[in-house]
Amino acid sequence: MKIALVSPYDFAYPGGVANHISALERHFTRMGHQVKVIAPASKAISSFNGHFIPVGKPRPVPASGSIVRITVSPMLSSQIKEILTKENFDIIHLHEPLMPMLCTTMLRLSHATTIGTFHAYDGSPAYKIATPLGKLLLKKWFKKLDGRIAVSPPAREFVGKYFPGEFAIIPNGIELEHFHPRVSPIEKYCDGKLNILFVGRLEKRKGLGYLLKAYQQVKKEVPDSRLIVVGPGTRLRNKYEKYVRQNDLKNVEFVGHVSYDELPRYYQTADVFCSPATGRESFGIVLLEAMALGKPIVASRIDGYSSVVTSGVEGLLVPPRDDIMLAQALTSLLTDKPLRQRLGDAGRLKVKGYDWEQIALRVYEYYEACLRNP
Repeated sequence: MKIALVSPYDFAYPGGVANHISALERHFTRMGHQVKVIAPASKAISSFNGHFIPVGKPRPVPASGSIVRITVSPMLSSQIKEILTKENFDIIHLHEPLMPMLCTTMLRLSHATTIGTFHAYDGSPAYKIATPLGKLLLKKWFKKLDGRIAVSPPAREFVGKYFPGEFAIIPNGIELEHFHPRVSPIEKYCDGKLNILFVGRLEKRKGLGYLLKAYQQVKKEVPDSRLIVVGPGTRLRNKYEKYVRQNDLKNVEFVGHVSYDELPRYYQTADVFCSPATGRESFGIVLLEAMALGKPIVASRIDGYSSVVTSGVEGLLVPPRDDIMLAQALTSLLTDKPLRQRLGDAGRLKVKGYDWEQIALRVYEYYEACLRNP
């Protein structure tokens, strides 16, 4: 089968959609299919052995309090027509299919079977901020989709508010060959301290500010503890580091960006993984990554996380933006090793159902069903 995987976002920037597409490309290629990834890119992409097709020049566009890097050129049609004619795809799989301009133009011009995966929950999808005329156009393109996938029930409910329809729920996956408990921890953090790990972009919605407040209390209850912060960001990192200095918080380590190859070692280093996001999460990839290494979780009780973690089974869920409850949950785990072990073991068992090999097969079977029933 000849498959196009299309992203509206700059593929040179790491993110959930790009990671999702990359995993599908790897597994479909292993299955023997011909796969091309189509996306804007601000720099050369060399990781697909010639299977990447750059389209358009991405630009940062403010949207709902965040920034999306998409191509907004109205001159895409001729390039996309050329690609479609040359490649003659059997399946065109659009991720965030209603995001302009690449996905909507591809959807408008394609005569192949088109599948759309909806990743967002709240955030900045085009249909949330479109004008009434824009929503009419998007509704027209939505109806052209031959198949619709949502990565979680919250993602389905969110898009369904704007465009009701049938959606298959096929979640994000995780490479269990990569995130496995056989990796070695980061040696310098193996000094007897109990390590809390945060992984995420240093954006306000990821909730690190609440975690720092909570850690002030945790440090009083568990003096021999450490907070390790992994993730890119400059402006807010300066703010968070200033907060740490002003409050004389000890043992807070800002690591910055960590490569994909090194990331499992940081999870292995953790005694507890914490993700205090305030919302806009349709899923919880970082939760799966921590669970794959058998780490107990403390996270916000938001819809996207509740669809992955059951509170009291694989982790503890607390109200978002509540640093007091967050501190209590962290302290209860740090001071109870058998509980940490029990929750971590349950997480390792549950995450087996999210192996990308299984998820890619489910997506492919959905392609086949859409081809059989156009």
